[in-house]
Amino acid sequence: MLKKLLLIPAFVLLTLNCVRADDALLQAALKNAGQNRTELEKALADAPQDQQDGMRFLIENMPESDLQSLSADFLLENSRLTWQALRESAWADRIPQDVVFDSLLPYANINERRDAWRKEFFEKFRPLVKDAKSPSEAAAVLNQQVFPMVNVRYSTQRKKADQSPLESMESGLASCTGLSVLLVDACRAVGVPARIVGTPLWSDNSGNHTWVEIWDNGWHFTGACEPTGNALDQGWFIDRASKAIRDERRHAIYAVTFRKNGQTFPMVWARDNSDVFAVNVTDRYTALRSPIPPNHSALRVRVIGPAGTRTAVDIRILDATGNELFRGKSKDDRFDSNDHLTTAVPTGLKVTVSIADTEISQQVEVLEQEQLVELRQP
Repeated sequence: MLKKLLLIPAFVLLTLNCVRADDALLQAALKNAGQNRTELEKALADAPQDQQDGMRFLIENMPESDLQSLSADFLLENSRLTWQALRESAWADRIPQDVVFDSLLPYANINERRDAWRKEFFEKFRPLVKDAKSPSEAAAVLNQQVFPMVNVRYSTQRKKADQSPLESMESGLASCTGLSVLLVDACRAVGVPARIVGTPLWSDNSGNHTWVEIWDNGWHFTGACEPTGNALDQGWFIDRASKAIRDERRHAIYAVTFRKNGQTFPMVWARDNSDVFAVNVTDRYTALRSPIPPNHSALRVRVIGPAGTRTAVDIRILDATGNELFRGKSKDDRFDSNDHLTTAVPTGLKVTVSIADTEISQQVEVLEQEQLVELRQP
């Protein structure tokens, strides 16, 4: 009998030790893996002792398509590089294990292509944050420097919304979702826990949006490729996020979780996909509400140029007597498609919104609800 046991491969023996009969989640995952089961068993067996709990977490919670396709080598490298990056950070002892498992260890965010990005990103981005003392500091640096370094910018002309980081780098263009995937992965690659956040539809029905949250003794947000200096918890979308509606799925705000918790992340680009899970974080954003001054309303301005795309020009808002109430510059397609020049104007006032030094203008009566004024250049 002993001789027969000695003939069993070492990884199978180790797997028998780490796969217990009462582990329903793990057993179900291994069953769903089909012919790829041996790869997952090898990943469990070969993971160092201090990485086995994390490996179990990934396998128990990964989508079925990943169970059936990811190799042991892919998972083992992902795990090894995750723990290496965390150990080399200045905040290694400040990150709770559940945050590490859910927002640092995962190899993917949503339904993007599964790229092996960790090694390349660690080597490329670790030097940028080697002196950072906190996850927040590191994330702010990455948001400022990663996108110019890899030559990726926001564009509605991107190939698809759910691009992997390498797909975005290949094309040079990405949506707010693609940019967020890239920033999250850059953060994770250097030991900063990060996750995707988004809403399927703003409460004013102006569109969807995706951004990023960083863990630093709590969750903090930032717009991907929209740095606000060295600060987090700032962004053009704060006002809209503050008006989200928690109990209306299409108007709520969700953060991605790798854990199968029964609530799916609403991906407007893949409405039938139920592989990505989420937590409802709306209350944290509605608490940020910074009300428009009393008796004022938000007026947003968009300018469409001759080519049919948004363009940046000087905008003036005048009252009925010709007094200038506001001057600013509209935003072009380098900015998110929902990010417009915005100001507060007295409610009920009749104003003229114009492109400075041109005859292009529009008369507007300021209503109680937000308004979007669109000017077109011939």
